[in-house]
Amino acid sequence: MRKRSHRVRAALAVVAATVLGVSGCQGGDGSPAAEGTKARAARPPLWDTSPDSVAAVGDSITRGFDACTVLSDCPEASWATGSDAAVESLAVRLLGVTGAAERSWNYAVTGARMADLPGQMAQAAARRPELVTVMAGGNDACRTTASAMTPVAEFRADFEEAMRTLRSALPKTQVYVSSVPNLMRLWSEGRTNVLGKQVWKLGICPSMLGDADDLTSAATLRRESVQRRVVEYNKVLREVCAKDRRCRFDGGAVYDFRFGTDQLSHWDWFHPSKDGQARLAEIAYRKVTAAGP
Repeated sequence: MRKRSHRVRAALAVVAATVLGVSGCQGGDGSPAAEGTKARAARPPLWDTSPDSVAAVGDSITRGFDACTVLSDCPEASWATGSDAAVESLAVRLLGVTGAAERSWNYAVTGARMADLPGQMAQAAARRPELVTVMAGGNDACRTTASAMTPVAEFRADFEEAMRTLRSALPKTQVYVSSVPNLMRLWSEGRTNVLGKQVWKLGICPSMLGDADDLTSAATLRRESVQRRVVEYNKVLREVCAKDRRCRFDGGAVYDFRFGTDQLSHWDWFHPSKDGQARLAEIAYRKVTAAGP
C-alpha cells in the first residue's frame, strides 16, 4: 500500500509540474504576455464618454434662435448647453442640472459662419472644457444668393484653423461635430405654413428659402445647388474630424434627421423648436456616450 501511495504521489507531482509549465508558457503571472495584458488594461480609453464640462460653439441653432420667441435667441433652449427641462440639453444629460449650470458655456453666435469658429474656439478654450460641441455651416450655405455661399476650400481652411486654435491650447479636449442640417428638407416642411413663409421674407436663409413657392426650373436648380454645398460641407467636417483622434463627427445623423413641423419653430418654421432642440440633444448624447473609438 505504501509503495502504491508513493507511486501515485509521484505521478501527481509530474502532472502538476507539467500543467504549471504549460501555464507559464501561455503568459501566466509574471510572464511578458501577462505584463502586456496588464498594461493594455491600465491604459485609459482615448474617448471619455462622461466628460465633466462642456463648451458650445456655432450658430443660431446652438443659441436656440426662435425656439421661445420670434426672431430672438433662447440659449436656455439650446440642445448643447440649455437649462430648459423640455429640451434636456447635452450638458444636462452629461452633468446634471447643477453641473450644467456650473460647467457649461455657450459661445455660439446667431449668424456665425465657419470663418467665425476660430474666435469662438479661442473663447471656449479659455474655459478649459473637457468637451467642445460644434454645429456650424448652415449660414455658409444660407446666403443672399447661391453664388455667395462660402467656397468649400475656404470652409475647410476655416474649420482646420478652428481645430488648430483649440488644439494649441487644449490637446486632449474632446470635440463633437454635428453635421449641417438638410436645408432642402427644412424648406419642404416649412413652406406648408403661410406665417412661416412671411417670416422667411425677412431674410432667413434666402439662398434656399427665397421665393418659397417658386417651383420653376431655375428655382429648383438654385435650391439643389445649395443642397449640394451642404453635402460638401458635411464631407469636409467628416474628413477634418477624422484626422483628430479626439474628434467625433455625428456620421450625418443631424443631416439625416427628418425634422417635421413639431420639430420646427412655430415662429419661423425653419429653426428647431424646443422639440427639435431636444432631438438634437438626444443625437449628441448618443454619439458622445457611445463606446468605441
